[in-house]
Amino acid sequence: MRIKRAAKYGFCSGVRVADIKVKRFAKAGGRGAILGQVVHNERVVQEMEQLGVRTVDAIAEVSEPVVVFSAHGVPPSFHARARGQGLEVLDTTCKFVYDIHKEAGRAFGQGAHLVFIGDPRHREVVGYTHDLDPASYHIVHTIEQARAVDWSAFPEIRILYQTTLNAEEYEDVVRQIEAANPNTRRADTICYATKENQDAARELAADPSVGLVLVIGGRHSANTRHLFEICARIKPSHLIQGADDIDPAWLVGVGCVGLTAGASTPDYVVDEVEARLRGMAPRSAGSSPTRE
Repeated sequence: MRIKRAAKYGFCSGVRVADIKVKRFAKAGGRGAILGQVVHNERVVQEMEQLGVRTVDAIAEVSEPVVVFSAHGVPPSFHARARGQGLEVLDTTCKFVYDIHKEAGRAFGQGAHLVFIGDPRHREVVGYTHDLDPASYHIVHTIEQARAVDWSAFPEIRILYQTTLNAEEYEDVVRQIEAANPNTRRADTICYATKENQDAARELAADPSVGLVLVIGGRHSANTRHLFEICARIKPSHLIQGADDIDPAWLVGVGCVGLTAGASTPDYVVDEVEARLRGMAPRSAGSSPTRE
């Protein structure tokens, strides 16, 4: 059995920077709490807790001197709220997320109605919309939601995507809005790393030599789930958090296993999965699994 990794997978630059910032802070003796998971990966959260940086659900729960804002970003008002509570802020917000905050602010200042394509429950989207007047924006996730709004009522519309989405899957949603209001502009807000991971995952799943794809990532990671959806449409696929989730029955009759991972998955977790596969793989005497 062969093991083939996607050409691009795993940690994006924003997640890597957030991970490094918090670990440096903790190892230097800093005391703080993270508002929500710093990245959507359970192993990373466990690492942070072992370093003494716990996760909380609200700023009011922070008893340490520092609150850490995650790579997903927060509503701008949360910075003032933290200062009002006497807290220092360690901000690990991804620069691409900040770009969307800035783009949304510019568009709003120009009189545009904002349309966020994404999950209204996702922390990134909550960060964009929490402080806005509900009349100034819509969050749209399905074609049915797009059809339910009279978009012609707005003089101008600016569309912004949640960075972790597969934009191609929402093309029909965006075209529905554009057809109803020709004065609609799209902002290029999909993270380049997300696009690269998705393109590489699609290529991996389409490889005729690959019989099974394992997508590695956290259960709350949107970008990992999108990778799985891409692969599952092409090839038998499973979404796993790590090596312990692998079922040996999946490998029966499989000559090559493809591996990819979400943007919040550490490299060492991918290595652990590959090592476990090497130990499970059926082999003839003297042979061993190979990696491409």
